[in-house]
Amino acid sequence: MEERPHAIPLDERTERMFEAWLNPKDVVFESKEAKEAYQRRTARIRDAIQLRVPDQVPIWFLNSGFFPCRYNGVTFEKAMYDSETWFSINKKMILDYNPDVFLSPGLIFHACGQAYESLGTKKMKWPGHGVNQNASFQYVEGEYMKAEEYDAFLSDMADYTIRTFLPRVFEALEPFEMLPPLKSLGITLPAISAIFTLQPLQSAFQALYQAGLESMKWNIATEAFMEGMKKLGFPALIGSGMIVPFDVISDLFRGMRGSMLDMFRYPDKLLQATEKLLPMIIDLVIPAAKRSGCPGVFIALHRGADGFMSKQQFETFYWPGLKKLLLALIEEGLTPCPFFEGDYTSRLEYLAELPRGKILGIFDNIDIHRVKEVLGNTMCISGLMPLSLLQVGTPEKVKDYTRLLIDVVGKGGGFIMAPRSAMDEADPVLVRVWTEFTKEYGIYHR
Repeated sequence: MEERPHAIPLDERTERMFEAWLNPKDVVFESKEAKEAYQRRTARIRDAIQLRVPDQVPIWFLNSGFFPCRYNGVTFEKAMYDSETWFSINKKMILDYNPDVFLSPGLIFHACGQAYESLGTKKMKWPGHGVNQNASFQYVEGEYMKAEEYDAFLSDMADYTIRTFLPRVFEALEPFEMLPPLKSLGITLPAISAIFTLQPLQSAFQALYQAGLESMKWNIATEAFMEGMKKLGFPALIGSGMIVPFDVISDLFRGMRGSMLDMFRYPDKLLQATEKLLPMIIDLVIPAAKRSGCPGVFIALHRGADGFMSKQQFETFYWPGLKKLLLALIEEGLTPCPFFEGDYTSRLEYLAELPRGKILGIFDNIDIHRVKEVLGNTMCISGLMPLSLLQVGTPEKVKDYTRLLIDVVGKGGGFIMAPRSAMDEADPVLVRVWTEFTKEYGIYHR
């Protein structure tokens, strides 16, 4: 991967990104109080990320998931199919609970329900479509790329994706199997253009067009929501997201079983594929992140935890791509926000190699004392609040664990209170106890 030349020092690049976030141009705030609240919240988050001590422990809901539905008595299915409802209940949740920052609701769904339906999505079940109307997403594992197809994937990724992969995972795009090799179109297009008049291909293109229309409506609604909340004094920390190269192969193409076997049977092919994907991911996400106006980039980490691969496998197949991705974002002044799903205890020594004060690490199932000890001087720590407590705990237990997190992980700054993962099933009453006690107890310089 080629290094990007920069004339501006790294710290200045980071500060410029935060400055643009703290003081956004062309924003007319609803009131003087809203502007002051916006600047207070953004400064609080910036200080925590940069390992300084803010005025109080910040709090966010990270991925609130379908919690706004539960809070407002709306079915999950309706939220996915009605953007007006979805964004209005997110607005109510934010105004009522007053988190310091929020994750764009447009990122919680990869696409709206209509788009999934138009394409005949096979690799995911969503509320009301394969699962209960009040159940969250379920991804359908599968080896959508066969092991013997690595060479085709590596030779021409675009051709393989369009003519082989997409027809397998989207029912409406099955006719794409009829297309000739893409690299031949420059020579043969006039002669074979009649193929595009065939009804199956016409139907596939129409399905793509329909999905695109629905996604465009969703994107427009997302932008309007983000601007509206900003005017009310509520910043979004994250405006874009991605997954790392190994997870692209494992999640999308080979499935967990296939990718795990590939580490033994086809290690060279797997490494070639991850190395080829890395610059593509970087070139895709950096412009999107900068367009969003948010400094944070969410990175969901799925297969790198202790339970999925050995330490040696992590060092060989996962860490190189993850580290290069994190450093590439940092080099652009952006703030990586990786979600270390699962147990990352044995990976902490690798994470300690990263630049100080440039990353917001979101942790799931890990010892809070250990993560603070190893990474407290490297990155801002977030997450860690057990969802079980926010679902079926008692107010006293919620307060006790909140106090523990603030005393241990929040000591000396560098901590943002958040749940371990999506809050789909959280109890609204316990969430209120948690947020209010965080603000009450989490004041620094007491």
